[in-house]
Amino acid sequence: MCGRLQLAPGFLIKSFPVLVHLHFWCIFMNKHQNFPLAFKHLFSKMATLSEKPGQRFTLPDWHTNSHLISADAERQRSTSHRVRQEARALRNETNSQTKWDEHDNQTRLAERISSVNRWKEILDKCLADIDAEINALANVKEAAEHALQAKNLALDVAIDCLTLRESRRAVDVVRDPVEEELHKEVKVIEKAKKELQQRVSEAFEQLCLLREARQQLNCDHRHKMEALEIDNACLSLNVNCPNISFKVNPTRVPDGTTALDEWEQSNQHNKEHAEAEMKSAAELREATLLTIAQTNNELEAQRVATEFAFRKRIRDLERAYDELRWQEQSTLEEIAEMEKDIRHLEEDLRRKTQNLQVAHTRLETRTYRPGRELCRDQVQYGLTDEVHQLEGTIRVLEQKLAESQDALDALYRQLHRIQTDISYKAVSLGLDNKCMDTRRKLVISTDKFTPELDTFNRTVTHELSPRKNGQLQLA
Repeated sequence: MCGRLQLAPGFLIKSFPVLVHLHFWCIFMNKHQNFPLAFKHLFSKMATLSEKPGQRFTLPDWHTNSHLISADAERQRSTSHRVRQEARALRNETNSQTKWDEHDNQTRLAERISSVNRWKEILDKCLADIDAEINALANVKEAAEHALQAKNLALDVAIDCLTLRESRRAVDVVRDPVEEELHKEVKVIEKAKKELQQRVSEAFEQLCLLREARQQLNCDHRHKMEALEIDNACLSLNVNCPNISFKVNPTRVPDGTTALDEWEQSNQHNKEHAEAEMKSAAELREATLLTIAQTNNELEAQRVATEFAFRKRIRDLERAYDELRWQEQSTLEEIAEMEKDIRHLEEDLRRKTQNLQVAHTRLETRTYRPGRELCRDQVQYGLTDEVHQLEGTIRVLEQKLAESQDALDALYRQLHRIQTDISYKAVSLGLDNKCMDTRRKLVISTDKFTPELDTFNRTVTHELSPRKNGQLQLA
């Protein structure tokens, strides 16, 4: 027991008092070898005695527990008295609130019925007016059955240009001014070709709109009749009615429920929409036919505007094509530089890896030094710092190499994108030049225009007014 012990330093610090007593007991036993056996037996018996298990409380704890029980009882009685008083006040308050709520809802139902009935009467008047307008427009439509000579060739050329330009690819399929002018040209030609038929078509479309508006009004009128029936039935309900009962989740908001403002706006919108359609029908009935001279003037003005847009678009495409060629060359040069730098980075990374291997080998070899020679000298610190520095350098080089590879991949992707866009621009440029060649077939009065070839714009030009010539020169 008293021999030399091999213990951990933490255990010695925590068990210091016990070890001190043990040390003195060993000294005492060594000095008193003849210690009475009976006394030793008494110590062994006392060591085997034990008390009853369980927690023992003090007398102050016992008094505190009694006071706590009494205080809790007083507090619970006070709480019960307060709850009873609040329940009585709640009964009185809820009875009054229920009566007033029922009275307010009865009033609200009556006002709602009046509001719905007012809108029903407005819809009745609108339905009568729209029926009269439908009959009047149908009678006017019967008088617009004549046709005018069409500009078939001009229409075919415009449609051919639109069809050719549909062959554009990818990003070049844009809604540019040329396409807008071509669509306008088609509209102008159609207007010149079928002036009266257009009026007939407009009248037919307007009749469809009127019938659609009437259908909306009729649907709204039917819904209001059903709503009036339901609200009148709700207004007649009371606690003595036999058909009242609890419902499953009556306070839910059904799908499609709208706010009161939206309901008012919907009613007003239907009314205003019907009135607007009736006004358009009245204006259409009073509209007059355009003259052939006006149609020819509009067509000629649109032709000039379309060819002006074509020239401007071709110039933009040529500029974009040249820019893409320059970007392609610059990107190829940058790719070559990046590949060269990546090779240099890989070579530096290889050399740094070899240096790291040398430092690791030196450190590992110096661990085999014998005895006291195995010390952390300046060489050890220097080699350790060198390892850390090389590891950091390798990480930075690897990161930069990865960034360079990503940049190179991005350059290759961008190069592919540029080359693809170059092909798209070439296709678009060829299509627009072909459209300009196709537009030579437009029939122009020879006594007013003398065509001559414009080699730069690859189209036929004509003698125009000074104002139009100035506009074309701006292109």
